[in-house]
Amino acid sequence: MLRTVSVVLLPNVAPFELGVACEVFGIDRSDTGGPSFDFRVCAQEPGPISTKGGAFGLSVDLDLSATLDADLVVVPAYGTDPAPVPEPVLDALRAAHERGAWILSICSGAFALGEAGLLDDRTCTTHWLHAAELARRFPSARVDPSVLYVDDERVLTSAGTASGIDASLYLVRRELGASAAATIARRMVVPPHRDGGQAQYVDTPLPCDADTLAPLLAWAVEHLDEEHSVPSLAARALMSERTFARRFRAETGTTPASWLTRQRLVRAQELLERTDLGIDEVAQRAGFGTAAVLRHHFARSLGTSPQSYRRTFAGPARTDDAARDEDVA
Repeated sequence: MLRTVSVVLLPNVAPFELGVACEVFGIDRSDTGGPSFDFRVCAQEPGPISTKGGAFGLSVDLDLSATLDADLVVVPAYGTDPAPVPEPVLDALRAAHERGAWILSICSGAFALGEAGLLDDRTCTTHWLHAAELARRFPSARVDPSVLYVDDERVLTSAGTASGIDASLYLVRRELGASAAATIARRMVVPPHRDGGQAQYVDTPLPCDADTLAPLLAWAVEHLDEEHSVPSLAARALMSERTFARRFRAETGTTPASWLTRQRLVRAQELLERTDLGIDEVAQRAGFGTAAVLRHHFARSLGTSPQSYRRTFAGPARTDDAARDEDVA
């Protein structure tokens, strides 16, 4: 049961991400039927803590002993470079997870979890701007830069800014039920649920600053409707298949198949938002081949259907078109 929540502050903590934790877990909503948590904000030592941008500072009254009985320990975004996270903080995170507590990071807070070893052999995420660096620094982590949040064995990582709200509400819903999450969301005036697999529904650039493979990746994005395989891509890059696969993961943090799927999803999203093409044609132009395959990947990766996506994000003129597609399907 989720009753006690401790937020661990690190130097240059991001005020918004800290505010997310305070807003979801730090307000007594029992007057409207919502939950109330034993909410604590702590640091390695009591005293002043700097904030991102330096516009103001914070003063913390509690030390890390506030995490000893917490059901959830939250690490908001903070300045991740160059100072490493103090070992006492890492020990507190490890100890909390070992005794069964939830660990939640918001945005770049994932780097602290990585230093604690909590991302090893786990799928995780962070803001897409930091994803390549997270993958580089913690190669045992499976970094997915395309999702809102990931829950892997009670280690919950979220992407930038508002996705911290989504991850927090997911945890409330999982631990306390849909009614509790809906009450918090209603007070915050936010959606009560966005699936963690959903993307941010914005135009997404190449998910890495690739070095030697940049020309190949740019070419592949322009030819997503064609068949691609490791042998054909390796040949185009003038590499052996083994070298290509190793270089691809090193430069993108993922596999060619996963990268292509993500780019094809982005293309399908763009087509659904901006054109009146039928679902079959969208599937073909995005490289999925058939509408059935497109629906499979939308459900698996975005937690929705192409028709629902279009209804939500396309203009009114395309809404009727989506309804006709759904009727045909």
